Amino acid sequence: MTLSADLPPLEPALFARINAALPQTQCTRCGYPDCAAYAQAIAAGQANINQCPPGGAEGVQRLAAITGLPVQPLNPANGSEGPRAVAVIDEAWCIGCTLCIKACPTDAILGSNKMMHTVIEPYCTGCELCVPVCPVDCISLENVSGTRTGWSAWSDAEAQMALSRYEIHSLQRMRSKDETAKRLEEKAEAKLADLPAQTQHTDPAVIDKKRAVIAAALARARAQRGQQG
Repeated sequence: MTLSADLPPLEPALFARINAALPQTQCTRCGYPDCAAYAQAIAAGQANINQCPPGGAEGVQRLAAITGLPVQPLNPANGSEGPRAVAVIDEAWCIGCTLCIKACPTDAILGSNKMMHTVIEPYCTGCELCVPVCPVDCISLENVSGTRTGWSAWSDAEAQMALSRYEIHSLQRMRSKDETAKRLEEKAEAKLADLPAQTQHTDPAVIDKKRAVIAAALARARAQRGQQG
């Protein structure tokens, strides 16, 4: 996974060890967009090791052993340690809006527009990201680990599967975004190539202004794509 350019350079081996010690639920409760970003921040000395509720107390101990930092209680501002949960969709109320599908970081929800959705339990990390986006409140969380919490309710194998699915999800999302941007850019280029025929304006000054706006937008899009590449 690409490391953020907003943080200083760090030791790749340290980042990898820290990231491997996280449960990979991608829940964002640590205050970062994903587990990798949190791992990077810890490795760079810009985040504490007690910000991951899914990892719980054992997770803090794992991170302390890797970083040499002292063990400390889980920060309540990030949430509390609890059992593993999976999302459950009340299909009778589901309106098929697809918002939960877009929010799921591991593609654990199946369904299509205006068709009811369902959760694939083994792929669900219990991240809770689908709950707040549901407009009809038809998603609930079900305890599937009983009294077991933190890493006792999760396994390294499950964390690795969650990470793999998240990486695939992220790659697909990036490709989809790139394809959409490319289509829009092609439309803008076609419009720019024959602007007088594609606008209702006849005033040359107005056409020139519109041409400048489109050209500037294309330049920004190309520059951004170049930076991403």
